[in-house]
Amino acid sequence: MSVRRLYPNQPASFAFNDANKALCDQWIAKYPQGRQASAVIALLWIGQEQEGWVTKPMIEGVAQMLSMPYIRVLEVATFYTMFNLEPVGEHLVQVCTTTPCWLRGSDDVVAACKKHIAPTPHTVSVDGKFSWMEVECLGACVNAPMLQIGKDFYEDLDGPKTEALLEAFRRGETPKPGAGNGRHTSEPEGGALTLTDPQLYNGGYSRKTNGAVSATDAEAKKPTEGASDREAPAQKPPGAAT
Repeated sequence: MSVRRLYPNQPASFAFNDANKALCDQWIAKYPQGRQASAVIALLWIGQEQEGWVTKPMIEGVAQMLSMPYIRVLEVATFYTMFNLEPVGEHLVQVCTTTPCWLRGSDDVVAACKKHIAPTPHTVSVDGKFSWMEVECLGACVNAPMLQIGKDFYEDLDGPKTEALLEAFRRGETPKPGAGNGRHTSEPEGGALTLTDPQLYNGGYSRKTNGAVSATDAEAKKPTEGASDREAPAQKPPGAAT
């Protein structure tokens, strides 16, 4: 089990900018008096969005804003891996290397990151543009291998596609997120393979088929006798012998 610790080289201070301070106040106001600590994750996230990573002065500032012990905020920051505890590049590249992506070639995606960013993860590139890391499943297994840059997913990658993607970001471009092989969302490669019969959509199967008549949509939706009604014992008339 890995232990998440704060980065040894910390800035001297931290302060939310005016816009983020107002956003923090909005989050704190969502909770009743005495429950402001519930906003701790939101405030740490706002701070990370501002600075790129969570610093010790930021943790101290959030603790003061929420009237929490410093250690309580530190526990939250070190527990959730969505919080970066060390400096990151302008673009944080998160490469999924869980089994589906690995089986589909995530090793080549990692190799591209090592080549174009830094040989080791959690290292900021020389130009400050990138840092990269391996992460667990990002939920796009059918489009494996894939990675996340910022808030966007880039899927159906390989080594050359990953290199081209990184070079585009380095030039200041923002490539379109999604599948990298031209398919739409998560459809099968090469296009749809099922539910392609036009009769499924033009009412063809509501007519006679093989001598039988299929129920229309309206008829199929009519209420029918429930199982509980069919199986209920017959009611005896009043006064009948038991």
